[in-house]
Amino acid sequence: MSEGAAPPQSPTEQFVKLLFDHVSDSPELHFFNSHVHLPHMQLPVLGEFQITRYMVLEVIAAVLCMLILIPLARRARPGVASRGPFANFFEAIFVFLREQVARPAIGHDSDHFLPYLCSAFFFILFCNLLGMIPFGGSPTGNLMVTGTMALFTFGCVHGSGIKKMGVVEYIQSITPPVPKAVYPLVFFAELIGHVTKTLALAIRLFANIFAGHMVMTVLLGLIVLFLLMTGNVFISLATAVPSVPLVIALSLLELFVAFLQAYVFTFLSALFIGMAVHPHH
Repeated sequence: MSEGAAPPQSPTEQFVKLLFDHVSDSPELHFFNSHVHLPHMQLPVLGEFQITRYMVLEVIAAVLCMLILIPLARRARPGVASRGPFANFFEAIFVFLREQVARPAIGHDSDHFLPYLCSAFFFILFCNLLGMIPFGGSPTGNLMVTGTMALFTFGCVHGSGIKKMGVVEYIQSITPPVPKAVYPLVFFAELIGHVTKTLALAIRLFANIFAGHMVMTVLLGLIVLFLLMTGNVFISLATAVPSVPLVIALSLLELFVAFLQAYVFTFLSALFIGMAVHPHH
């Protein structure tokens, strides 16, 4: 071994690297054995800026949202008929979000928040589904991404409450009537509760998506691990017999979870908005 060269990795270390390369962000795009290095830029104000795989996937998800939601909004105008099963599928989702999520949770003001709720639902859904594509990844399996989405909801919730009632009245609305002596303590507890709800919104989405992809990657990675450890192709193929059907079943479950977690995030966002704009209901 030449001086300064990295020591060879054990099969277990190679397996762990393979495992976390799939579920973590990176400055590269992977296609089979090739790697596409993403640009690294020096920006005037921000300094060093590295474009990562999850950033590319988020842009793809955002473009898909625009390609679907903008035509959908145009067809929603009076006198414009929808065309085709593809449009009807997304219109059905939109109607479901409006009738079963926004209006029950928010009430008569719900239509004002539909653009945000629909955008959040479809963006999260597409981010989840991109992880089902080989060599892709789920940006929602990253806590920074889900945390940013939760911050958007946090700003929408409290911004809407302040806009409707004003700063003083809104602060009074989130604190129950208590004696003045304990008011600062209760207000601080309520503030912690709102921050905790935002953190829970981020962690719930991140944990469900990350855990699902981790389990599927482990099951497939066992095939590679046994091949690296034993060098025997037949043992590796024997490991694939139970692993592959389990991964197929988990993939179907993950497809359901992709829709479910987008719904849960959107429903909780609508619920928090409703509690902010109608605190006494």
